[in-house]
Formats: sequence, structure tokens, C-alpha cells
Amino acid sequence: MNIEERAQLAVEYKTRGRLNCAQAVTAALADETGLDKEVLNNITAGFGVGMGNMEATCGALVGAGMVVGMKTEGKGTLPLNRKLIEGFRDKCGAVKCRDLKTVGEDGKPLCPCDECVRNAVLTYGEIMG
Repeated sequence: MNIEERAQLAVEYKTRGRLNCAQAVTAALADETGLDKEVLNNITAGFGVGMGNMEATCGALVGAGMVVGMKTEGKGTLPLNRKLIEGFRDKCGAVKCRDLKTVGEDGKPLCPCDECVRNAVLTYGEIMG
């Protein structure tokens, strides 16, 4: 499965309404971690709605960052996560859930959740190859 297909899968997980943004991203990238999807869902359960329902860092970005950490086994993770955050911000316009959900003059949020999920997976793919 290529990264575009994984990104679409993450969007489908999110839009079905059973997974939060962090869970949707980690479920789509589960085979990159060596962990079962159910274990990942449990680990990321508290990171929806911007880091625990606080509208802070986007859960999709948190999920992708967790996968980077698992994929690298914690070695060299910080610079990769910085690239992940910067790439996500470039695509979405912000990294905080509150800012991403802010409705502009056009009546639309800066970046809807499904696009955040898609962009988190795509950016992960760009960073991790």
C-alpha cells in the first residue's frame, strides 16, 4: 500500500466516526510500528481533539509523531519529528487543533479533521520515505 492509499485509509477510519484523529493515523500506519491496531488504538485514545480534548497539538500530528518514534526506535526521532511538524504546518496552516478548526470568513475551518489526518500521513511518508 502506498502512502496516498494509507492517507485515504486514515481518512476513512476517521470519517467512520469510531476513531479519533490520532487513532486513525496510527491505524493506517500500524504495520510501520510492529504493534497491533487495537494496542495502538488504546495508546492513542487520549489524544483526540487536540491532545486530550484541550484543542492543543492536533491528534493526527501526535499520532504520526508516535509512529516516527516507534519506527526509529527512539534514535534520531526529534529532528524527524521537527520535520514532521514543519511539513504538517506547511500543509495545514497550523499545528494546534483550536487553530485548525477556526472558521474563516468563508465559513470553513482552516483545515478540517479529515484533511489533518490525510496530511499527517502524507507528511509522515515524505519524512520517513
